[in-house]
This record gives sequence, C-alpha cells and structure tokens, in this order.
Amino acid sequence: MKKAITMEVNGASCQVEVEPWRTLLEVVREELDLTGAKLGCDIQVCGACTLLVDGKPVSACSVLAVDADGHRVTTVEGLADGDRLHPLQEAFMKHGALQCGYCTSGFLLTAKAMLDENPRPDDEQIKSYMGGSFCRCGCYQEIMQAIRSVAQA
Repeated sequence: MKKAITMEVNGASCQVEVEPWRTLLEVVREELDLTGAKLGCDIQVCGACTLLVDGKPVSACSVLAVDADGHRVTTVEGLADGDRLHPLQEAFMKHGALQCGYCTSGFLLTAKAMLDENPRPDDEQIKSYMGGSFCRCGCYQEIMQAIRSVAQA
C-alpha cells in the first residue's frame, strides 16, 4: 500500500506516492530523477548517498522516504542558484577536488551542512565532520583545500 508524502525538495514542494519500505535515496533518484546522490555501500558508511534533511546530512540509503514527509530535502542539484554554482561547487572544481565524481555530491552536501553550522572550521573540525565521507580516488587533500578556501572566503 502506497502512502502520499509531501516534501520540499530543493525549494519546491512535491508530493510523491511511495511504498513504505522505499528509501529516500530510491525515491529521490527514481521518482524525482535527481541522480546526483549515489548508492555506494548501502550500509551507511561511505557518504555517497548523503542528502540534507532540514539542513542536516543524512545517509539517504538508510532513511525511509516516509520519514521525510513534511521535511526539507536538499540534493546536490539544489546547491546551485540557477546557472550560478554554489561556492563549494566552484571550489571543488578550482582545486580539483573530484576525480570520478561518485562521492562528490555527498562531500559537497556534508561540507555545506558543516559550514552552515560552523563557517570557520579549522582543519581538525573539517576532518572530523567529513569523516563519514569516503573518496576511493584519494582526493582528500584537494577536498580539504576546497572546503578550507570557502571557509576562509
């Protein structure tokens, strides 16, 4: 039996009918066609599926879509303002903080949540906050540089 849920996704209200066992990641990718977040480990440890729910990073592979009913969801597609990239997106490009790109949306959204909470984190705070996001390509130095550059701006 499907349940109608209403979420604000990237600033727009949307209503979706979902089975109660479907994850937020599945619904965002398959029903809303917002495919920036990826399914990586499927056990809440890699960060590739990270979305923001009410501004806080969540592992969307482990959150039921019905639990997002009535909440604000931000995907990587919602970071840009029209054609204008978010400063984090620009910094990731400038510093080469991506290679294959699989983890990038999770890093971007987690970094945004961190900077919203603490606009001037030091390196240890960045490392701690970003600890649940993994880059198999090993772009950690570039990711740190990108986040640091936005924090210092």
